Amino acid sequence: MANVDRLAEIFANAPYEIKSVYRLVIQPKSILREFRTLKYGFLFIIRGANRISVNGTVYDLHPGSVFHAAPGMQMEAQVAGESELEYYSVFYSLDQRYAEDSHHGCNAHFKLEPGVIPRVIELLLMLHQSVHTQGGMEKLRVKELFLSIMHQVLMGHKNQATIGSSDIAAIEKAIAYIKRNYMNPLTLEELAGIHAMNPKRFSYFFHKHMGLRPIDFVIQYRMERASELLRGGSFPIRDIAVSVGYANPLYFSRAFKKKFGISPSLYAKQFNSHI
Repeated sequence: MANVDRLAEIFANAPYEIKSVYRLVIQPKSILREFRTLKYGFLFIIRGANRISVNGTVYDLHPGSVFHAAPGMQMEAQVAGESELEYYSVFYSLDQRYAEDSHHGCNAHFKLEPGVIPRVIELLLMLHQSVHTQGGMEKLRVKELFLSIMHQVLMGHKNQATIGSSDIAAIEKAIAYIKRNYMNPLTLEELAGIHAMNPKRFSYFFHKHMGLRPIDFVIQYRMERASELLRGGSFPIRDIAVSVGYANPLYFSRAFKKKFGISPSLYAKQFNSHI
């Protein structure tokens, strides 16, 4: 099991450089035959499921899972289930002094389970967009983003250990309920009551598991669905607002701009102009 505090110390202090970031979508049941790894890297699972074998150890990965491997490891992987696998891969180089130390934490394979943290997905997108920029300030921004991701992941993994299995089950059911009913009015009291929890307790454990308060997660999910519809380019903004739970298009536009930094109409225009 990964030592979270030790990993935090390593990535706070060790000399390393983020080299590349990729976002990949793999078809169901795809198989990656055994190969030897060449780089240090993390996989951040966004959706779908994956089974990876590394030096004989099997890891089952699902949304929220974070996996690490080092150079020189024997690996094979298979997409599990009937859904596509979407993930980000983040590759980095390590100072030669540490790369030659077999006991260094970066020279190990391990899995972290911070849960699905929407902020991590946002940061990964920004890292993906920033990693190939040049200049000192840009490189500093890349490192800032990576450290923010690692802080969120390590804190999430640590928090999971303090949440009981029944609380986790209730939260995961609440997430599924939100995804089915995001277009309807939802309140904290309703979400907590459905799962027989006190609203304050429910909000506390939801935040520990997801990194967001329940209603903030509802807003986050609505904005993600709205952005998908806007990228489709064929729906009026008023209709999109209603379809994601906002009867008032103006209020929807304000919430969308707060999330993405631009208005829904400009977002749709920018995205579709590149198609």
